[in-house]
Amino acid sequence: MDHAQRALLRLHLTSGLGRTALFKLQRAFGDFPAALQAPPQQLEAIGLSRKIIADIPPENDRRYLGTYRKLEALQVRLISFWDDDYPPLLRQIHDPPALLYLRGTLPATDCFAIVGSRRASAGGLQLTRELSSQLASHDICIVSGLARGVDSAAHRGALDAEGKTVAVLGCGIDRVYPPENSRLFHEIIENNAIISEYPPGTPPLAGHFPGRNRIISGLSRGVLIVEAAAGSGSLITGDFALEQGRELFAIPGALQNPNSCGPNRLLKEGACLVTETADILQALWPGRSTRQQYQQSESFSKTLQGEALAIYQQLNGQPQHVDEIGRKCGLTPMEVSAILLDLELQGGVQMLPGNSYIRGKL
Repeated sequence: MDHAQRALLRLHLTSGLGRTALFKLQRAFGDFPAALQAPPQQLEAIGLSRKIIADIPPENDRRYLGTYRKLEALQVRLISFWDDDYPPLLRQIHDPPALLYLRGTLPATDCFAIVGSRRASAGGLQLTRELSSQLASHDICIVSGLARGVDSAAHRGALDAEGKTVAVLGCGIDRVYPPENSRLFHEIIENNAIISEYPPGTPPLAGHFPGRNRIISGLSRGVLIVEAAAGSGSLITGDFALEQGRELFAIPGALQNPNSCGPNRLLKEGACLVTETADILQALWPGRSTRQQYQQSESFSKTLQGEALAIYQQLNGQPQHVDEIGRKCGLTPMEVSAILLDLELQGGVQMLPGNSYIRGKL
C-alpha cells in the first residue's frame, strides 16, 4: 500500500467522513496526502466539521494500524475512484464509491448481475445456476451479492463453468456473511473477486445493502431478477439498474408464488422477459461465442491462408451479405461465394437466408 493509499485509508476510517467528503477533498487538494497536511481552516472551508477533523486518525492510531495490518495480511487491495483499474462502468454511475476494498482479481470482461430471493424455490435456484453457468461459458462475469438463495446459486453456476464471478458485500471485506457461505467465499477469492466499499470490521447491517446493490448493478451491463417478493431488496437492485441505464431482465413466475410478484411486475413495466440464456445474449451480446467455440474458431483459422483466411476473419456473429464481404476483401461476389461454399463444407461458416453468412459452430 503506497503513501497515497494509506492517506486515503486514514480518511476512510474517519467517523462521519463519507464518500461525498472524499470527493470534495480530492477536488480541493489534488490528492489525499495533501489533504491530510492542510490546516483545519482549509478543511472547514470545504465543509468538514471540527469534530470530523479532530477524528481523523493519526499515523500511529491503533485502529488505523490494526486495519492496515489486517488488509496487508488478507492481501486486500485498495482501488480508488481515481485509479486506472477502477471498474469503468461503475465509474459512470452518479454515486460511485470513492474506495473499494478488493480481495482477488477483478475480471477484464463484461459483467452481468443475477439477483433474487434468499428463499427461492428449488426450481428457481436450479435455473439460476444453469443460466449463470451458460453466461459464464460465454466469458461473461456474473456479479451478485453472496447472499443466501439466488445470489449463491449465481456465483456457484459461474464457478461450475470455470468462469468469472464477483461478489459484492454489504459488510467489511474481512467478514463472511452469511457464515454458511464461507466455502463459497474462499472459492471466489481464489480466481475471482470479492469487493466491498465498507472498511474491515463493518457488520452486515440492513442499511448497508442498498448501497451494496447499487454497486452490483453499477458493475454490470444488465441485471436479471430471478425470484423476488414484493418489497424485496432485489427489486432495489432493479431500480438502481434502471437509474443507471442498465438493461433489466426478469424471469416470469406462477401467479400463486409470492416470489413471482417482483419479476412479474417488472415484466409488466417493460423488463426483458427471460426463459433461456439466449434472451440475455441476444439483447446484450448478439453473436457472442462460448470460450470453446472461440478456441475452435481460432484453431480453424490457423488452417486457412490467403483469401479464405481474409474472408473468415471478416465474419463474426453478425450476418454479412456476400456483396459486403466482397467489398471488404476486394473480391467479386463469385469469388467470395466459391470460397464461402468451401468454408461451409468444412463447418467454418453458416449460410443464412438472403445470401448472408456468419461463422459456423464448428
